[in-house]
Amino acid sequence: MRKRHLRAGFRRPVMGVALLIMLTGCLEQSQTTVDDQGARVSGFDWELPEQIPLPREPEDNPMTEEKFQLGRHLFYDSRLSSNGTISCSSCHQQDKAFSDGLAQASGATGERHPRNSQALVNVAWNNTLTWANPSLGTIEKQIMIPLFGDDPIEHGLNEGNHEQVLRSLQAEPAYASLFAEAFPDQSDPLSGDLAWDNIVKALASFVRGLTSFDSDYDRGAMSEEALRGERLFNSERLECFHCHAGYNFTDATTDRLTTFNTLLFHNTGLYNIDGLGAYPEPNTGRHEVTGNPDHMGQFRAPGLRNVALTAPYNHDGSVDTLEDVIRNYAAGGRLIVSPPYPGDGRMNPYKDGFIVSFSITESEIQDLVAFLESLTDQAFITNPRFSNPWTDNSNKDLTP
Repeated sequence: MRKRHLRAGFRRPVMGVALLIMLTGCLEQSQTTVDDQGARVSGFDWELPEQIPLPREPEDNPMTEEKFQLGRHLFYDSRLSSNGTISCSSCHQQDKAFSDGLAQASGATGERHPRNSQALVNVAWNNTLTWANPSLGTIEKQIMIPLFGDDPIEHGLNEGNHEQVLRSLQAEPAYASLFAEAFPDQSDPLSGDLAWDNIVKALASFVRGLTSFDSDYDRGAMSEEALRGERLFNSERLECFHCHAGYNFTDATTDRLTTFNTLLFHNTGLYNIDGLGAYPEPNTGRHEVTGNPDHMGQFRAPGLRNVALTAPYNHDGSVDTLEDVIRNYAAGGRLIVSPPYPGDGRMNPYKDGFIVSFSITESEIQDLVAFLESLTDQAFITNPRFSNPWTDNSNKDLTP
């Protein structure tokens, strides 16, 4: 496995470390054996820095290079939609850290999604997927939503068209060998009963393998402005580090060394449309899934790696710039005075305790933005390993 250097001063979250240390012999001649419960074992080359623990892999879908490569082809294949108009890459573009630059994207039928497309960066370490669903713990389950969901329609697959879509994939000569190599224990992985299960597992393997740990921050190559911003980020005055903690800059991280997997969601005071804390439908956050009033407006803190490439921001793409995100936090929430959703988010009764107002100068805002820009991984957004593998226009994603 190739290792990369990680900058000194690297911060990682407090986590339980399940290590069994057995000491043998006398102290002068002691040997230490560390049983890390398989935490460093994988059949896949994750290409991680030494300090980054491996993410968990599903027992029924361990990572392999062959599944990753098949998933890469499927990810960029617009035939994997009801009318051949969109692929996964339509809303997850490599040059934007696998986000799309839009407030909200549209699916194959033109229906607009109510939420902002999340960047696909180090998703393998997320303890939940999507913006606010505490029940989605694996990428495999999440992928079923854009493929087969109908509210809103994204890829538009359903009972009536999934066989036709599968036939279009079977007609592609490249897939015969790709499926056979990815699932060598199956006699007919592209046409048998497990064909769709295989498609989902391959897509999940590609998404799980999108890793990014080679920014200026990682290499200790930050500017003086960014270093000042880092100190602000980690200060008790701004409180940023509480929710954006650890190597992925989110408190929603889990890995093979994590003992307690706590699911955290936060209300940041973006809305308060009724004066009682309500968020606009259907974007009520965790509340949308649980129905618990206390969960109103709670969303998972997104990781901040490559965040400078993923504007606009927040769950509905309603904040255009990083500067405005910081200003909302500095105000202790967002005050909206014009329709359609006027209200004082600063007074939202469900607001997270860390969202308190603080004073900050324009110069300090620029320092903080410089720090966030130092988390951009240029190699990640240009890496051919993550790019469109199709070489002719008959198969590649032609959507904007």
